[in-house]
Amino acid sequence: MAADPPSSLNFPQYRDLVKKLKHGKSLPTAIYLHKSSLQEALPPELLSFIQSTISKLNINEPWNLIKLYKRDLKFTLLNYPHFDEYAYPELHTSYTIDADEQTIKATNYSNSNNPPILHRKETFVLPSYPHNALFKAITKEGEQIGLYQNTKSIGFKQQWQNLIKRKGFELDEKGRLNKIAELPKPEIENKPQTIQRHLTAINRDRLSAPFQKLAKYGYLNGDYSILDYGCGLADDATELEAHGLNINAWDPVHRPNGNKQTSDIVNLGFVLNVIEEQRERKDTLTAAYQHTKKLLLVSVMLANEAKQEHFKQYKDGVITKWNTFQKYYSQAQIRAYIEQTLNVKTMAFGQGIIAIFKCPQLEEAHHLELQFQNYNWQHITQRPQPKALPKAQQKTLFEKHQTLLDDFWQHCLHFGRLPANDEFEQSTTLRKYFTSHNKAFSMLQNYYEQSEFDQAQLKRKHDLLVYFALSLFGKRQAKSHMPASLTRDLKIHFDDYNQALEQAKQLLFSIAEPANIGNACYQAYEQIQLGELHDNHSYILHTRYLNQLPAILRVYIGCAVQLYGDIDDVDLVKIHMRSGKVTFLKYNDFNKKLPLLTERIKVKMLEQDIDYFYYGDIYPYQPFYNKIDYLQKGSSEYKSQQRFDKKLADMLKGVAKAEWPNWPILQKVFDYWGVELKNNKFYKR
Repeated sequence: MAADPPSSLNFPQYRDLVKKLKHGKSLPTAIYLHKSSLQEALPPELLSFIQSTISKLNINEPWNLIKLYKRDLKFTLLNYPHFDEYAYPELHTSYTIDADEQTIKATNYSNSNNPPILHRKETFVLPSYPHNALFKAITKEGEQIGLYQNTKSIGFKQQWQNLIKRKGFELDEKGRLNKIAELPKPEIENKPQTIQRHLTAINRDRLSAPFQKLAKYGYLNGDYSILDYGCGLADDATELEAHGLNINAWDPVHRPNGNKQTSDIVNLGFVLNVIEEQRERKDTLTAAYQHTKKLLLVSVMLANEAKQEHFKQYKDGVITKWNTFQKYYSQAQIRAYIEQTLNVKTMAFGQGIIAIFKCPQLEEAHHLELQFQNYNWQHITQRPQPKALPKAQQKTLFEKHQTLLDDFWQHCLHFGRLPANDEFEQSTTLRKYFTSHNKAFSMLQNYYEQSEFDQAQLKRKHDLLVYFALSLFGKRQAKSHMPASLTRDLKIHFDDYNQALEQAKQLLFSIAEPANIGNACYQAYEQIQLGELHDNHSYILHTRYLNQLPAILRVYIGCAVQLYGDIDDVDLVKIHMRSGKVTFLKYNDFNKKLPLLTERIKVKMLEQDIDYFYYGDIYPYQPFYNKIDYLQKGSSEYKSQQRFDKKLADMLKGVAKAEWPNWPILQKVFDYWGVELKNNKFYKR
């Protein structure tokens, strides 16, 4: 791209230029364009500004789409490697540039099993783009079978593929639609969608932390009415209203005439901590709860005693340097306060973000969504040869409908039993050709080993035991609000509910014995062969492997998660074998060769309390020198890490690895050798 000499723009100038753009895919908060269109679509000043910023920040990574924000001096470079070749390409990496702060936030989706995907590619390019006609044809295919009727739930790979499957189609190697089998005509679904873990069109970066949690758990999918109680300037409400959500907002100062309508979900975000009068604080919490039908989310500021010592004490809080009141809590304190005030049970969604479910059915559905993950059996098993040749007629039937039957088999493995009709999207088609699920399953016994199904049954039973054990820990009565699928599980895997509960109770109580935790850690390390096992002390592993741990460790960690909250942004988990603790470790970017520890959260389950340690201020950043222990041996990533570690070790020769320095001192080592670490590589200065 060639442009005028680099320039700088302030936000009003940038905003006005973006507002005048005629090309690209325009959403309420941003506009997207393909890289090939920038020369023609952007005014010279804007193009020069973008090029200059990219150059200043030395961004050399590949990208082919740009997202221009309408409300911030920001833009994001997006890399879809197969933009031209694949109908619905996956996002590989994104680089969000804050032009004001001159900072970059990189996000890598290459290891995600549910990355964002693109639709309607013709909207990103100019009419002259070589593949424009093809892109339009791809979009028309999807429109003809009703794929775009609910655009709020199709922005990610798994939801998109599930929708296509429900329509009776599959994607070929280029992402084009192929019909699987005859299905009834597509119907517009009015029932609530399966909870999605991601927000699609809504810009999560613009939402406050509690609303980001609601988005993550699928509560911003349009099925729930929302009240932002104490909304401040109503930034969240403005953003969500732009996406058609049913949200009301009220604030005693900034929006006193707002509609305080009783709603499914009420957000009381960072309100309690700014109220200095205890009576008013209690009344506010009670009023928010009274306006709630299903879920109340309460968020407060957390701080330890050391931080509070910097401020002037006032009543039960402090006066900040801005002369405002703040009541800081610990995680345990805010949960206890809510539970005592409202006489309810609470659940941590995150640090200082506490959920109170008023609807037991919604609460149970939430816990089920967290516990039961769709295990990809295709990735851990190989399809065996038939045990015996089936009848010719059966073989023909199997070959004719193999895709349908493969999908059915995966559902059988997921549930560890035959799915009910309403648990398999293509049940109507399956029963049309095979009469019933039972008959289809019987035929599949000729094509798959029973041991694979036995393994799936055992895993499902362990999942159920973990689920019920954590229900006991959370003092939830799951039986009275169990969905139909869970009732079916009980009938298959246990004699009755009481037997399941008794076994779950034994599992929960077993975590109190350090020897049990230690033995399970050794067993897990033997199986996974990744992470760091410190003899008779701890086992550290990446969070992606938590679902592969023995049931006792999943319960042990699950109890810590119930105390702390969501761990999606946690990279490593340290399981303490003897002290009844679990530590969560966060790094600035774990995809780097040398990630820096930014936060350590120690959950003390015996005391039911949490200690937080933040790095970069009081504690210096600590480089993670043992990343190679978390990589598969023989992989390209492992070999690349080996080469990097050798260069680092050469610079630290003579120093025992256990004594390798923190980040500030390591920077001085780099200065001594005249090198700079940039983009995972060392460069001579």
